[in-house]
Amino acid sequence: MYEVSKCSPQEALRDLDDAYIRFFRCQAKHPKFKSKKKGVGSFRLTGIIKVNSKMVQLPRMGKIRLKESGYLPHDTHILSATISEKCGRWFVSIQVEENITVPINNNPVVGVDLCVSDKIAHCSDNIIFPNPRPLRQLEHKKKRIQREVSRRKKGSNNRRKSVRKLQKIEMKIANIRRDIQHKATTILAKNKSVIGMEDLNVSGMMKNHNLAKSVSDAGIGEFYRQMEYKTTWYGSKLITADRFYPSSKTCSRCGYIHKDLILSDRVFVCPVCNFMIDRDLNASVNLERFAISSMENLNACQSREVSFPSGKVLDNEAGNEYHIGDVLNG
Repeated sequence: MYEVSKCSPQEALRDLDDAYIRFFRCQAKHPKFKSKKKGVGSFRLTGIIKVNSKMVQLPRMGKIRLKESGYLPHDTHILSATISEKCGRWFVSIQVEENITVPINNNPVVGVDLCVSDKIAHCSDNIIFPNPRPLRQLEHKKKRIQREVSRRKKGSNNRRKSVRKLQKIEMKIANIRRDIQHKATTILAKNKSVIGMEDLNVSGMMKNHNLAKSVSDAGIGEFYRQMEYKTTWYGSKLITADRFYPSSKTCSRCGYIHKDLILSDRVFVCPVCNFMIDRDLNASVNLERFAISSMENLNACQSREVSFPSGKVLDNEAGNEYHIGDVLNG
């Protein structure tokens, strides 16, 4: 017990207490036992923690050299440090207190249509963020290593080596996906003032066996989650249309709703005005117009009651969430 810091068991008990509080408040399920073998290997430390550009000083562990230099903040108050292990690599994350000044964002409005094909997002200004599809790229190698793991004897050293190979492949897939998501969401949140997106039913899309792998490989739910908190950092606003809003089926020129449009039709052809446009670009243009109209209605409700179209608006400067469809009183 004296070889490790007292903070590690204390923080574990605090996490357990928080889990039971959430359970008795009906906010979460009953806590489950986390095995040392299958669980995430991590622990949290508090107390005197010092950081500079090349090392971190932790309680009872002393000074530890960092692989990445100049990455962690060292000129602010540090609350805690969490040490975790993934695929034989050790990571430390620092929790700090900082006063973030939200900048004034006067950039243009954009509509973003999320995709599951060779692009992860298609913007209304015709900017495309490619989808590397890391799972499909490394799927053959992952299957081969999974068969290798299944042939090894349980508890043997060779099985542990094969499991470590499999963990490295899965970590590589996750890192590639996370890299493109963070780059795309940061560019949009910084360079656009209002972002119109569609609230997709990701869990329902995952039940479709023809789309489940592509949806999980694109990480649509994580993309939307990152957009929600990054817009609060950079002073932009996120407007989401209702999941039943016909962004793909509505003609961006005349407004006609093409109800017979199917998922395999990648080019939108309007039967009324014969307008031909890429399906994803057409949807992003409609989402941009939806965002502009929603912001105009939101600004017009300062002195009167206004009913909005379907969807919701996140006013990140005020910290409020407006559900479009409700009646707001200015």
